[in-house]
Amino acid sequence: MTLIAVHHEPGADETSLRDRVVDASLGEAERHGWEAVRLTEVAACLEVPMAAVLAEFRDLDAVANAWFQRGLEAMLAEKPEGFEHWPEVQRLAHCLLAWLDALAPHRRVTVEMLRTKAHLPHLHTWVPMLFDLSRTVQWWREAARLPAPYGTRRAQLEEVALTGLFLAALGVWARDDSHRQERTRRFIERRLARGERCLRWVPDGRSEPREAPAQR
Repeated sequence: MTLIAVHHEPGADETSLRDRVVDASLGEAERHGWEAVRLTEVAACLEVPMAAVLAEFRDLDAVANAWFQRGLEAMLAEKPEGFEHWPEVQRLAHCLLAWLDALAPHRRVTVEMLRTKAHLPHLHTWVPMLFDLSRTVQWWREAARLPAPYGTRRAQLEEVALTGLFLAALGVWARDDSHRQERTRRFIERRLARGERCLRWVPDGRSEPREAPAQR
């Protein structure tokens, strides 16, 4: 398949085509709803060949994934000075709120994206979404610099608890019209404080014995 190159005039907007497609799709969704967005119309709006859009995104779900990637990048962005000395619950709250804040300008559309992905007949979207959720929670642990090594009992319990918190916070955030999402922030802080008390007596995993390799 031959793709048509897209040339920019000197001095033209240097924003990548990928970002321009995402932004234009979000704009269309704000006006008409996410499921009404058509990539052919997005291409026409951007005055680029449809083949160029196809080279970046196979379908609208891939555009949604690129939008959620921005949230992940915000979660993993450079942290404030002294971050590593913050209490764990504060580090976790900071990272989750960074993800939510990055997506907040298009909260309604973001919720529509998630509902479309979770629609049961759409097996090609909701099955990968489960893996994306697990991956996001793992990155959340990494971004918050939790010390328990991956695969230890402590890390496994943390992942289960954080997955539940992530989904619960997302549900609150989806309906949160308070200033600066204060309702969501308070909810996350309360749930993290409760989780900290529950996990207080679970070893952090750094001293757990490793299984010896099998003898041949």
